[in-house]
Amino acid sequence: MHLKNDLSRKLRVQFPIIQAPMFGISTPEMVAAANNSGCLGSLALADLPAEKSLDQIHKTKKLTNRDFAVNIFLHKIPEINNKLKSDFSETRNFLEDLALRNKIHADLPDFEDIKINSYHEQIDTVIAEKCKILSFTFGNPDAESILKLKNNDVLLIGTFTSVEEAVQLENSGIDIICVQGWEAGGHRGSFTDENIPQIGGLSLLSQVFDSVKVPLIYAGGIYNAQTLKAAKDLGAMGFQIGSMLLASTESALQDFEKKRLQKVRENEIIVTKSFSGRFARGIKNQFTETLDQSPFILPYPYMNKLTGALRTAAREVENAEFVNLWLGQSIQKYSEDSTEDILKNFIKNCELL
Repeated sequence: MHLKNDLSRKLRVQFPIIQAPMFGISTPEMVAAANNSGCLGSLALADLPAEKSLDQIHKTKKLTNRDFAVNIFLHKIPEINNKLKSDFSETRNFLEDLALRNKIHADLPDFEDIKINSYHEQIDTVIAEKCKILSFTFGNPDAESILKLKNNDVLLIGTFTSVEEAVQLENSGIDIICVQGWEAGGHRGSFTDENIPQIGGLSLLSQVFDSVKVPLIYAGGIYNAQTLKAAKDLGAMGFQIGSMLLASTESALQDFEKKRLQKVRENEIIVTKSFSGRFARGIKNQFTETLDQSPFILPYPYMNKLTGALRTAAREVENAEFVNLWLGQSIQKYSEDSTEDILKNFIKNCELL
């Protein structure tokens, strides 16, 4: 199977394969290793403040002299009111009690400690650092930001989960769009955080191919040459790989988390709002089962900020029942080889098909 195409030339890479931006998992080292394999590395910045985003960009630049994608979240900031503050306090109390009952000692933040950052600051950092590829999820940048980025020759990659979202991205001038199938691990890239589209990846890919003209990247369920070929046959020009790299040498996951991956069963992979307040696909555990049946889930990003300290404390005691392990639906052998070797071997198998 021949992989090189117009998209690989547009991205200035050897192969049109993108290492997925997985915040909390992908690292500057993973980005550089992906670049070394001839693929496009992606630096996940999520909603980090500008100074921390800058630090991660600098660390990555020290490891690779090739272009890499910077990925950010375009979340909507909830209105601050008395109800949000009251709900926050109740959820905080519930989580503190839950943690203590499970022998996890976490210092959870107060509402006043939560700082919500605007993606506009990250965009300014991307431009100042002359990063040439920006990918994003949870929506579409405002028109002024798109114009600013394009005036600075930044290639834009948007994420979508429905035909309607794909058309919105194309109409706003986004250069490349990424089809996120329902099978994909991690946060759903939907423009909304409620009533999210639940469309199977290949079905969505086929429909979008008939609806837009911009190049398509496919993400969700790719774990071998055959699944990549299926996406290619349905019109994808690029292929985003995430779960395959979860246990790699460069992954930020700890050993106990990697061991949990090796034991996962198909009925343990769920979609949950429990950790962040937005839907994400990952491994079911005590925390997800408890929170998903409770009234204590705040809107993103407040839930995400509140549970961050709890997850950190759970990792310190290696308690897999209270950490988020985002994972796609296609169970596989999660190799602990380097990202570079995993991707090179994957590409070799694709070319032999």
